[in-house]
Amino acid sequence: MSPAQPFLPARTLTVPVEFFDQLRRAVLEGSSDASPLTVDAIRDAGYAAGQALFDPFATWLAEEGEAAPTELADTRFPWLLQAFFHATGWGRVELRDLSEAVVALDASDWGEPVGASGGCLVSTGLFAGFFGRLADAPMAVLEVEAPDRSRGSCRFLLGSVDVMGYVWERMARGIPYTQAAATA
Repeated sequence: MSPAQPFLPARTLTVPVEFFDQLRRAVLEGSSDASPLTVDAIRDAGYAAGQALFDPFATWLAEEGEAAPTELADTRFPWLLQAFFHATGWGRVELRDLSEAVVALDASDWGEPVGASGGCLVSTGLFAGFFGRLADAPMAVLEVEAPDRSRGSCRFLLGSVDVMGYVWERMARGIPYTQAAATA
């Protein structure tokens, strides 16, 4: 545990960002038998990490003199979320409402390298686990095109499982995600 980050649990590990790129390559490019099951296993690992990251977030909020995660004011939450992810080394996150039911999460200077095939598999699971725990309900996360890949950024859509299923179905029919999210 680092003195600069007292809110992290004692069993937190620091890994270089290259770990994520190598993991993705091992699964997607390393063999011809990369299956959806293997990709799902990486997302599942991210999900478990996101669930576990919720407690350090709650501890960090308390140390900052803020309310518990479920009691934060809507106006403070995005700023505090951004500060937490930055302090833990993940990068910058920004939330943007696309509709009443869908939120876009833009990640930049992100810890999991973006731009390679396969996308941010760990981060997709991480956000589903983290926000699902925050909402105390299952959340679905879709990775969509990044607003600016040159800056190491990625965009995710967050919503309930049913809503994101609707968005996914519309996207599969060729409807841009912004339109699909706006009608959700």
